[in-house]
Amino acid sequence: QVYLVESGGGLVQAGGSLRLSCATSGLTFSDHVMGWFRQAPGKERQFVAAISWSGDLPYYAGSVMRRFTISRDNAKNTVYLEMNGLKPEDTAVYYCASARPGSGNYYTYSVYDHWGHGTQVTVSS
Repeated sequence: QVYLVESGGGLVQAGGSLRLSCATSGLTFSDHVMGWFRQAPGKERQFVAAISWSGDLPYYAGSVMRRFTISRDNAKNTVYLEMNGLKPEDTAVYYCASARPGSGNYYTYSVYDHWGHGTQVTVSS
């Protein structure tokens, strides 16, 4: 059984920072691309960031580039999302997900085969 468990969400003022973690079990973590998506009420799930299996190739949505940093620790089977300069429009439930290398466009949620239940991030103005 594969489990992805997000943590680290919360309420923060605009301009603040949060660090999300996603701990995984039941999959060969170092064989998978890991991604973060978010979904605000009434909106579609949106790509945020992804990172290659080795950790040396990150991908970012334009809206979070230079504010968010994705990283991973293959020894701990955990992926992180460091979020700085948070804005009210970053408010959403944040999900982590795993995908096999070569499965397609990592900006697209359909290539990810396992998902966590999400963690709420709320940014007040």
